[in-house]
Amino acid sequence: MMFPWHKKASDKLDKMIEQNHMPHALLITGVEKIGKFDFTQSLIKKLLCPKASCDRCELCNALNNDDPMSELDHSVLIRRSHYPNLIYCRTELNDSGSMSKDIRVDQIRAFCESLGKTAESLQIGVVFYADQMNNNAANSLLKTLEEPRQNTLIILLAHNADRLPMTILSRCQAIHINPSYDKETAEWVADQIDIDTRSDYDPMQLLDSAHGVPHRAIDDLKVDFYFQYQSWQNLLLEIALSPTKIKDTEIFSDNELDVLKCLQHLISEGIKIKILNHDGANLELNKVIEKSSFNHLFKLLDDTNQAISLSQTTVNMKLLLDNVLVVWSHITNLKKYPAITNFQEH
Repeated sequence: MMFPWHKKASDKLDKMIEQNHMPHALLITGVEKIGKFDFTQSLIKKLLCPKASCDRCELCNALNNDDPMSELDHSVLIRRSHYPNLIYCRTELNDSGSMSKDIRVDQIRAFCESLGKTAESLQIGVVFYADQMNNNAANSLLKTLEEPRQNTLIILLAHNADRLPMTILSRCQAIHINPSYDKETAEWVADQIDIDTRSDYDPMQLLDSAHGVPHRAIDDLKVDFYFQYQSWQNLLLEIALSPTKIKDTEIFSDNELDVLKCLQHLISEGIKIKILNHDGANLELNKVIEKSSFNHLFKLLDDTNQAISLSQTTVNMKLLLDNVLVVWSHITNLKKYPAITNFQEH
């Protein structure tokens, strides 16, 4: 099954297959929960199934029986598919019985060794997620990418391609799956909602609050994240229009990263409104954007992006969010854009 937001990426791969231009290594990227793994499984069926993914033959049934996403209760280096020439590599339990935070070099060595054998039919190796490889693992994989075996395809999945070494990126053909806000995707979201509650939600608003990631929209709805997100968004807009509201930010506590992502989305939407020169659906956002400088919005978006990236470090996220919000609270009347203190420390 192909999700509607996968169509553009799928069409690009179909063209490669038709023209016999499939590379020896693919890098499939996109944010978390955009469906990179499902997309990869569909591609594998398309490449291996005699009827181009009939979903009924012995081979398709073998692939359907694979469950590499599940966590095992014992340590392994790689996982083998029910199809003999397919292997997976992911984070696993280490020898001490705890889940590794990264893909280790011994795993990649086993992965490359398995793909190093001659195969009469296409052999495929999938690494998910490649941006979790440590440096030694990435260097070990590089040797195999530099000297690809005939009749072999390596597929790397990554949430964030920027975390991969340039030497890896340069040896892969990249396929990116974009977030989607189109009608077909919204209809898919609507179909996933229980029919008794479907009338209570606007699928396009759910998509919007999930930043165009359909699976995230459904997951957020299940845990009431949607309502929490809406309350953050409402308060952020109130802060921009009435700076004294900045004292009411206790609802952001312990959710600093998600609040920054909410602000990032608001600013991005505001910039689009300003570029297109017409009002959006959010009346409060229209008021903020009308009074804000283009230049200041772009600078604050850059700073918000940097704040989000700093979440991977030891920075105090509460202090960082507070400093970003001080700028946001004055965005409608800034004369000169200030430097955000915490950024200077990293």
